[in-house]
Amino acid sequence: MVENLRVAIDKFPYNGQYGFKENGIQVDSIEQGGLPELLKKKGCTVAEVFNTKLTPDEEKQYGEMHRMGLASKRLADAVSAQLKKDMLPLGLLHNCNGLMGMLAGVQHSGGWKPLKVGLVWIDAHGDFNTPETTYSGMLGGMPVAVSCGLCYDRLRRTCGLDPALPTKYVTMVAVRDTDPYEQESIDRLDIAQITVDDLKKGSPAVDMEMERLSTLCDRIYVHVDMDVLDPADIPGAGLPVANGPTAKELGEAIEVMFEYPKACAFGVASYPAARDTEKKGLKSVYALIEGAVKGAQGRVD
Repeated sequence: MVENLRVAIDKFPYNGQYGFKENGIQVDSIEQGGLPELLKKKGCTVAEVFNTKLTPDEEKQYGEMHRMGLASKRLADAVSAQLKKDMLPLGLLHNCNGLMGMLAGVQHSGGWKPLKVGLVWIDAHGDFNTPETTYSGMLGGMPVAVSCGLCYDRLRRTCGLDPALPTKYVTMVAVRDTDPYEQESIDRLDIAQITVDDLKKGSPAVDMEMERLSTLCDRIYVHVDMDVLDPADIPGAGLPVANGPTAKELGEAIEVMFEYPKACAFGVASYPAARDTEKKGLKSVYALIEGAVKGAQGRVD
């Protein structure tokens, strides 16, 4: 058992989806709703709270996407340093565009040589579109494709994620709403899948995929977009999709994931703070974080 799990809270308040904007309500609401107290109650030490900020000079640089990359690199540097100090980085991300910074931080948390990073992508959507396959044009529908080197290479490198992730290092969980050409790419590249049914039945698929990624990769990052949950457990989700797992079901699966020593960082994106008037969604966020913490604490120290 890990007696004193040291956790770093990493806040990434940038949108990057409809223009580069800073809006801290989504990430601040998770922290200020009682997260440090919850972590302490669960036997953790909050060793660091990092809030991603651009420098004044970076704020003036041209290009929304470029500034998104610069902010992501700030996040990456923080995550890398935390991992080198044996902390568990917990990313509170405005939306899934924070993915590249988290991955880059894990990738560069070793020595000079980039680590091989596995990605467990937990989302109702694949976010595997490219500018050629997308119907909406949303950058928020592309971060997994960007991370895998399928588009926007300059953005990925600005984030610090270099080289790109091979697609065999990716496992998608509970993805059930994709665009037609996006789905074709997922199928053609044979991206591994864990279904909602797997989560509900407690199938061995979670263990099987964690074992597969642990064999291939040096470290694993686990990422959740909150719209993966059944809408009943995440009221006000921006892009709700029916028939998702409950927070309890997903929390139990995340606990299993973090029992594997190579699972080293966790990110939560797209909490709809302004629309979660009864805080039911916030309870769901905390249930998933508890799963990650409990799994990491259950390892043999």
